[in-house]
Amino acid sequence: MEKIWLKSYYGPVPRELDFEKITLPEALTRTANRFPDNPALHFQGAKITYQQLDDMASRFAGALVAMGVRPGDKVALLLPNLVQTVVATYGALRAGATVVMNNPLYTDRELEHQLNDSGSKFLVSLDLLVPRMINLRQKTGVTKIVSCHIRDYLPFLLKMLFPYVKKEMHRKTPAVPDVVEFTDLIKAHAPLAQPHKANWEDTAVLMYTGGTTGVSKGVQLTHGNLSSNVQQCGAWFPDFAPGKEVVVGCLPFFHSFGLTTAMNISVFHGWANILVPKPEPAPILEAISKYKATYMPAVPTLYNGLINFPALKNYDLKSLRGCFSGGAPMPLETIRQFTELTGAQICEGYGLTETSPVTHINPYGAQTKVGTIGVPIPNTEAKLVNVDDYNQEITETGQPGELCLRGPQIMKGYINRPEETAATLRDGWLLTGDIATVDDDGYFTIVDRKKDMIISGGFNVYPRDVDEVLFAHPKILEGCVIGVPDQYSGERIKAFVVLKDGQTATSEEIIAYCKENLVKYKVPKYVEFVETLPKSAVGKILRKELKKMEEEKSK
Repeated sequence: MEKIWLKSYYGPVPRELDFEKITLPEALTRTANRFPDNPALHFQGAKITYQQLDDMASRFAGALVAMGVRPGDKVALLLPNLVQTVVATYGALRAGATVVMNNPLYTDRELEHQLNDSGSKFLVSLDLLVPRMINLRQKTGVTKIVSCHIRDYLPFLLKMLFPYVKKEMHRKTPAVPDVVEFTDLIKAHAPLAQPHKANWEDTAVLMYTGGTTGVSKGVQLTHGNLSSNVQQCGAWFPDFAPGKEVVVGCLPFFHSFGLTTAMNISVFHGWANILVPKPEPAPILEAISKYKATYMPAVPTLYNGLINFPALKNYDLKSLRGCFSGGAPMPLETIRQFTELTGAQICEGYGLTETSPVTHINPYGAQTKVGTIGVPIPNTEAKLVNVDDYNQEITETGQPGELCLRGPQIMKGYINRPEETAATLRDGWLLTGDIATVDDDGYFTIVDRKKDMIISGGFNVYPRDVDEVLFAHPKILEGCVIGVPDQYSGERIKAFVVLKDGQTATSEEIIAYCKENLVKYKVPKYVEFVETLPKSAVGKILRKELKKMEEEKSK
């Protein structure tokens, strides 16, 4: 493609970056020296400065080393967005460990696989989950568990009120061997005198993502991957000033999107991060309004939830300047309404766990192309290849092909899975499995994933086309389509629809609307009304889960 997208860059954004070879724990040290008294974290009214965060991370690193953590050991986290999450991540990295991120909502079966697959020896867990983890550790290699309470870093008044509001907030950690309190470790250990000096190529974080065999795969992200991607994202928003911005930390940090675009970018640039443990409209709106947030990365379902929140008019959102959306296509109507409410620009982007995760973003500060994922960010190459033949590159704009990526943010590989690594990484290129097109200005559009394509009556139907029409219906809050088997046409389209509060509709009404807006072979044959759609931890609608549900029903 000869980087045709460079002509679409916003003026001040560099076409190429000369990366600083600085790891994230080193960046925290620099930020703490530069902005010692600036707020690093806001949590339920409590404020942690960068000087305090740096000290706590060093003390936790010292505690881990004292407990036997050595460079290369795996320290697993099982936490929502808390103060301890940031401290434990940076503390473990300073100790030379690899941080293994886990979703607190996962089942014991899923966690058992990830803890064993990663070789985790230490686990930092939310207190609510500690009893389960004590029982689970006998099936894993975990030897020590660190328990974290939500109340640990609450302001004094809230801490006093919590026992009356929710008794479990005063929960005690079970008194069993090798289970310790997070705050006890911080108090008992001095800052680590000599932080581990990591190499650029060392694995910093293991992130688990869905596997084709039904077993999640551990993505190895290096210090270089993570630091480079933070620098790439920072360069994309050139008028965001060091030490000045306020970030809404509503994306889970155990997900690559939240890790890079909320937690790590804040630490790197000295921005304040408002921690939102449970990403719901009320706390997000409160965070924006109270702290005058300027930047928010989120997924489409969160933006959609905000603009449909009943008490929206009670919150002031005008402080927002820039917003980043990824994880799924953003409905056009959601972008329009959110921009009208806030005046903030939403930049749609794209990425994968395997890419740390960001590779594309619509230009910030310039005209975006709604419905596209934007253009490759600095030092990122992209090409399209034939879906059935990797060696056949597609050079004609407008023609669909599998998106392949190359850049400093591309993973080292999957842990313990050399065959899957070899199938995904070829000659330095990552095969994404996503079908995309590119226009003459270098803007890429994801048409869909290869395995999501519906073939109905010999026609290829990309589900996103139908999803967009459903989202535009005035009564529909969310919609998602899948292909279901059909003897006559191979597959028929089925729509799952969530209606807005107080609305009613019939299947015939929805189908008639689709007929007005879609070619005949894209119109759903069936409509099922549901209360909610299955979503990932960051709010991405999971089409594959709908397919599973449908398969079970057909059996």
